[in-house]
Amino acid sequence: MSPLFVTLFFLRLSPLATAADFTQVFEWDEMDFEWPSVEKRAQALENGIYDPENILPLYMAAHGPRVFLSLEKYRKIPVTLVSLPTKSASSASPRLTPFPSWDMHEYTPWENCNKIEEAKGLEVDSVGRLWVLDEGSSNSNCHAKLLIFDSYNHKTVLIHQFPFRYSLYDLVLDETVDRTFAYITRGTENHIVVFNLESNKSWMVYMPRIMVHSIALSPKDHEPRKLYLSKYKSDELYSIPVAALHHGAGTTHPELIGFWNGIPKRLLIDHNGTMYAAFYWRNYISSWNTSQPFQEQLFHDFSEQEPSALTLALDENEILWMTIFNSDKKPCFTLSKVSDGAKADIVEDPPEHLLMHLFDTILICTILIIMVLLSLTIFWIILGKKMNIFLLQITNEG
Repeated sequence: MSPLFVTLFFLRLSPLATAADFTQVFEWDEMDFEWPSVEKRAQALENGIYDPENILPLYMAAHGPRVFLSLEKYRKIPVTLVSLPTKSASSASPRLTPFPSWDMHEYTPWENCNKIEEAKGLEVDSVGRLWVLDEGSSNSNCHAKLLIFDSYNHKTVLIHQFPFRYSLYDLVLDETVDRTFAYITRGTENHIVVFNLESNKSWMVYMPRIMVHSIALSPKDHEPRKLYLSKYKSDELYSIPVAALHHGAGTTHPELIGFWNGIPKRLLIDHNGTMYAAFYWRNYISSWNTSQPFQEQLFHDFSEQEPSALTLALDENEILWMTIFNSDKKPCFTLSKVSDGAKADIVEDPPEHLLMHLFDTILICTILIIMVLLSLTIFWIILGKKMNIFLLQITNEG
């Protein structure tokens, strides 16, 4: 096997990649909430409990005429779950509407654990219910919880309290004929939390040596159905059959699928089985056809925008939505969408990625050559010493 072949294998990113054009829907120089009144906003600013510069989208879900966002829980952010319309009659970009209400966010520490403290992962199911992870906070006695809301009338459907605090990240929903499961990641813990809606019970399935961060679920018509997992602070991608998660607490051993060219922040899979991956500290989105052996492809490059953070969501019509935050440019925030993403044309990688491939190829080839030369040098040194010992023994015997 030639060093060049080994190098290309380790590079993993295909020189041909899918490209998609995103259409900008809204942009903001600065995001703001839809406050009950001007006086309330002024009071929050004056009291130091609100700073619009701290608003940062974290996770996203899209359904019908709205996009839902969870916000990073910085100091001076009074709300961590909001909604936005996907269309507006006004030329001005809309404000963030606290969901399901302002009241649901006005919790008092150590008192009402049914209020939203720190929203994280979001998903909308097939009947329009919004599932929200809430990891609680350090200044209350409330455990982490799962909240389910009717996205149409904003009513609370269910609140499930977990037996632990903190470290909730992402979730996906598995809707079968007679049961609905949520698979939940905790980032720094080596287990998946499984929640069953019908029984209102949850349990943990352990995965030795794998702390699961991002998560994605294969389509219903792809049997056996699989759950894809990215390892915390790692480029490794794993999978497990979902059937291994349905039988209560236990242990399972995910299968290693491949390696990304970065650390995934968010994973999604559309109805065609195409996986999309957004990364930490990367200015592009990758894709992979899960019906084929693992091969990372470039789906969209936005190096010109130089985003500080981004998040993704697929709605019920397979439209891919994306928010981008850029701390150094205006507009600071954009909401964009692309439809039929899996049908995007195949194009060549942009020049900056080709240069990256060339640099990585030269670097890895150099390392391989050095390793081979070093191994040969050590081999000849050891062989020479053994020959000297052998000749010395012959001389002594003579």
